[in-house]
Amino acid sequence: MQPSKGEYDRMTKKASPPSPYIRNGLQAFVCGGGICTLGQALFAWYTSVGMPENGARATVSVTLVGLVALFTGLGVYDDFAGFAGAGSLVPITGFANAMVSPAIEYKQEGFVMGVGANLFKIAGPVIAYGTAASVVYGLIYWIMGMF
Repeated sequence: MQPSKGEYDRMTKKASPPSPYIRNGLQAFVCGGGICTLGQALFAWYTSVGMPENGARATVSVTLVGLVALFTGLGVYDDFAGFAGAGSLVPITGFANAMVSPAIEYKQEGFVMGVGANLFKIAGPVIAYGTAASVVYGLIYWIMGMF
């Protein structure tokens, strides 16, 4: 005998612990803000040592991606992401984690068929969609500029 939808909903609510929305939101806010603050501090440091602003912006992105890739490889970023929740998905760090995680998962299959083949498993479609969308948007912008 299967329970009705209403009975199933009541059973699910009874068995599920309440979600600490406020605590989770605060943790995500503080951790995501911390990542952004680190990026801003790196930018300030890079510009203070004489790097031009455009170069400093690119270097901050590369630094954050490199740090997250390193911390993902060491298994540290997964613990941080478990605590930070959505705060760990600040775009550049979430992207780096999404690229490195599948590669690490398949490293026992070798560098070519394991790491190389799975490095872009998640990020590849994102890159392909972003590239295709930029071409479409560029064409629309170009066509609209003609009028």
